[in-house]
Amino acid sequence: MSDLFTTPSPLRLRFRPLWWLGITYLAISFVTRVVLLVMSGSNVPHTPRNLLYAFGMGLGYDLVTFVYLAWPMVLLLWLVPTRSGRTPPLLRWLLYAFCVALACVLCVGALHLIYHASLKVTWPAILPFLFVLPLAGFTYTSRVGQWVVYGFGLLLVYGLLFIAASELVFWNEFSVRFNFIAVDYLVYTTEVIGNIRESYPIWRWLALLVVLALVIFFVGRRGLRARDSGSRVWQRGKLVLLWLALTVVSVFAVNGGMKDRTGNTYVDELAGNGIYQFFAAFRSSHLDYAKFYRTLPDDQAYARLRQLLQTPDATFISDDPRDLTRAIRHAGPEKHLNVVLISVESLSGDYLGTFGNREQLTPYLDSLVDHSVFFDNLYANGTRTVRGLEALALSVPPTPGDSLIREHDNEDLFSLASIFNDRGYQSDFVYGGYGQFDNMNYFFGHNGYRDVDRRDIPKDATIHGQNVWGVADEDLYTLALGQMDEIHAQGKPFFLHIMTTSNHRPYTFPDNRVKFPNQSRAGAVAYTDWAIGDFIKRARAKPYFDDTVFVITADHCASSAGKTSLPINRYHIPLWIYAPAHFKPERVQRLMGQLDIPPTLLGMLNFSYRTRFFGHDLFALPPEREHAFPGTYEKLGYLQDDVLTILEPRRRLEQLKPDYATGDATPAQPLRQSLIDDAVAYYQVASEQFASGAMRRRPEDSTKVEPLPAPAASVPAPAASVPAPATSAPAPATSTAAAQVTG
Repeated sequence: MSDLFTTPSPLRLRFRPLWWLGITYLAISFVTRVVLLVMSGSNVPHTPRNLLYAFGMGLGYDLVTFVYLAWPMVLLLWLVPTRSGRTPPLLRWLLYAFCVALACVLCVGALHLIYHASLKVTWPAILPFLFVLPLAGFTYTSRVGQWVVYGFGLLLVYGLLFIAASELVFWNEFSVRFNFIAVDYLVYTTEVIGNIRESYPIWRWLALLVVLALVIFFVGRRGLRARDSGSRVWQRGKLVLLWLALTVVSVFAVNGGMKDRTGNTYVDELAGNGIYQFFAAFRSSHLDYAKFYRTLPDDQAYARLRQLLQTPDATFISDDPRDLTRAIRHAGPEKHLNVVLISVESLSGDYLGTFGNREQLTPYLDSLVDHSVFFDNLYANGTRTVRGLEALALSVPPTPGDSLIREHDNEDLFSLASIFNDRGYQSDFVYGGYGQFDNMNYFFGHNGYRDVDRRDIPKDATIHGQNVWGVADEDLYTLALGQMDEIHAQGKPFFLHIMTTSNHRPYTFPDNRVKFPNQSRAGAVAYTDWAIGDFIKRARAKPYFDDTVFVITADHCASSAGKTSLPINRYHIPLWIYAPAHFKPERVQRLMGQLDIPPTLLGMLNFSYRTRFFGHDLFALPPEREHAFPGTYEKLGYLQDDVLTILEPRRRLEQLKPDYATGDATPAQPLRQSLIDDAVAYYQVASEQFASGAMRRRPEDSTKVEPLPAPAASVPAPAASVPAPATSAPAPATSTAAAQVTG
């Protein structure tokens, strides 16, 4: 390796460690990409085109990323003096430190003057100055300087290996490079580090990385040897200026979407760079819809959306073209039943025997299908828990960037709880972990719910199982039952939104519950099913059971990976609405989005109310207008009439014909402009409504809406639904809880 760096030029001798770092980084990136290719299996056909694209485009992203990563090394090699001069070392460093401090003050002051930013916001700008502060305290060619270069190089290699290992773990979980999920994970280090520690032999892996870093350092240490036959700081500054120019050009000339050209998401992800995509996702955490996506003129977007929101049961209360408030009217009295909404962590439709799974993971839930109003074609809003919670609480499409649950100024929004609260309900959000994660407690606590979490479990309560995410589902349901008992004793109806955690890595749960092994996904799914059955069994003994509606669905699917950017099969989730004393069992085969659950539930309860929800009561929606909103933090999907329209940053779009079974898709030709305009109207107006504060709850939203006159005779079930077979049997007797379904 040393031959690569042999050169008589003082400047090139000085910057030999930069070459060493670049070659080391590119080698680690290449090996990482090879391992990810192997992990992708058959999802990446090993054709010359795919391989050349993945590794060729990948090399380009690696080089751009290295320009950013190398800045600490560039600064070190530029600023450290070659050798002691005539100025005493202490005086030289004091002068240098004064200049650094002055530059820091000027930088922070400029940020304050230009952006009115306080030190609380601008403090990260101080970190580079702290890094360069000690660099003039020693000389490059001294023994101390040599050990500093060695130590810094070893630290950088270990960091690069750690990032590579993290990418492998992340790919194993999500089948993508670092993205917005990774950005979120950095915010909640307690839960994430705890999850990793409980899921993997983390200390063994860290030790192996230390060994590997030492081996790489030992083999290439000659490249880090400090040599300089007389370069001057102004000479070295020429390379720094060149590096700065490369950085500026790359910022404007390269973006994370340039790689997405093959039509196979796995290939596109392999062609990317995890570090680059992480920071690209960080920059995209607050995407301004109007700035990055296709738009319609505002008046046209609002007019189109008002048409899309119009249904036979809805009447707009105002002629204001930008007011989405409607009065929903049903015939006859409202049913003020208790409601328990359970959003189950990662309950993909693929796990249900009802949808073809043969592992018998969900015997209780499969048996519950024949005793509930069950929805066959429901699709989630996103791939994160907060997206599911957002849809269930606010009935909104997934706006770009961060979820509204994590956004600023998200208090006092028009929510499902506010409708129940107007009728005297007590609304609780019940979570088995600590609800500060993902800002859940703050959001629900400021939008009509009482937040109840792990802190509210009595200290003397029996905990059957717990991990970093929270207590086991059965203990969560015990907490929920306590809330239900308490509210019922006060003579009030209750609305509980329960968020489970057991079906999440590390997949731990109490022993002797299911036949599947602990710390396995199959075991976690089976335990989730067992715990729901046990909960319904215990609730059945309560005096309020017959007047309680159990709504069971998923927050999102267990996996979001697929060959397309939005693989539709990775959004398919189930929905049960179970109240045997009130709702006749039936199977509803119509297309439905997750944001349609709140208005559909309210319709089944016969509520007449004011709303600004973006979702519909499915039973009041004409069949030709059924739709769903699958999306990610930057790709916004609109599924209607078997066409998936995807809006993307930089005003791009694609329109596909999805395969619901495999998630694959083919381009839709010709493009259907009406569906594009519908998608734009929904997402554009939703983003503008939140940004402008129009989603906030208003005092007049509590205005009583008079119901329609009661019909003379009962109305039959909607024709679009399919009644469950009268002879259907419950789950096999091996599921203790399942036998309770028949009551």
